[in-house]
Amino acid sequence: MPIYEYWCSFCRKKGSLYQQGFSSSPPSCPYCGSSKLERIFSTFSLHKTYKDIYEGILSDRELTQGMMHNEPRALAEWNKRMGGGEKAAPEYEEITQRMERGEWPAKQIQERRKEFQDKEGKAALGD
Repeated sequence: MPIYEYWCSFCRKKGSLYQQGFSSSPPSCPYCGSSKLERIFSTFSLHKTYKDIYEGILSDRELTQGMMHNEPRALAEWNKRMGGGEKAAPEYEEITQRMERGEWPAKQIQERRKEFQDKEGKAALGD
């Protein structure tokens, strides 16, 4: 029997299910029972060690230079390689996509926090 992998959009978990054949209707989520499953492509294991992954990263001159210069695109690529093809949590996907565009989400959050604190301080002073 083949093993199919599904992503549950309700509980946001990935599950593997044995099925006798491909069904037109998705099965229920093994974690929450929801029928909001989306079939995903399965990956296969390459048995790479972290050492192999690090060596691959270190041999990529452009990537290492980007990381040395604290570039968000390089960090997003490093994270992608370290993740081994696993799907990131939805809240993390947005951060990764922004970094791939060259943005630093953490910096923007800090700037917004400062703006909020400045407004809060002015309101306290009656401005």
